[in-house]
Amino acid sequence: MSDSADPDPVRLWLVERDYDDRNLVTLVYATPDGERYHQREQSAHLLSQGDGVTAAINADPGDLAAVGDEATRERYASEAERMRERHDPGDSV
Repeated sequence: MSDSADPDPVRLWLVERDYDDRNLVTLVYATPDGERYHQREQSAHLLSQGDGVTAAINADPGDLAAVGDEATRERYASEAERMRERHDPGDSV
């Protein structure tokens, strides 16, 4: 592994938010083309105490996973575009 500079972060847009019975919120952020995503789970309580959920985040390219199927890629791309049109990256949503 080389010590070269880290690649620039990638802008991701919120495309999915799910709540479960354990009081966890699953957030999925995706690239505008819907090809890659980052998913995280967080307690609903912690989300309400902090800055909440923003319309976009920046993530390290190495932390992204490929979206597996075409239907999901299209849905993520559509939702990312909708978020980009309606919100600034730091907007709480």
